Amino acid sequence: MVRNPDRGQTTLAKGTRITGDSRDRLQAELKRRYEAGASIRTLAHETGRSYGFVHNVLVESDVQLRGRGGPNRRRAATADKS
Repeated sequence: MVRNPDRGQTTLAKGTRITGDSRDRLQAELKRRYEAGASIRTLAHETGRSYGFVHNVLVESDVQLRGRGGPNRRRAATADKS
């Protein structure tokens, strides 16, 4: 792991296998930051890992994943009644 001094973030060389203590530390950090409100996409970008990798690490750490965000594709109930 490489610490980004400008932002205090941890970045990892692309494709580097992360096991043992390094994975445990990364898992704890990702869990803490996700529970503090960071998105999976943000965590993936900041750590230099894929969305799938970060998602899997969070699932392994028994994090309660949030539902998807974004716009609601259903029409509003009030619009249907007009």
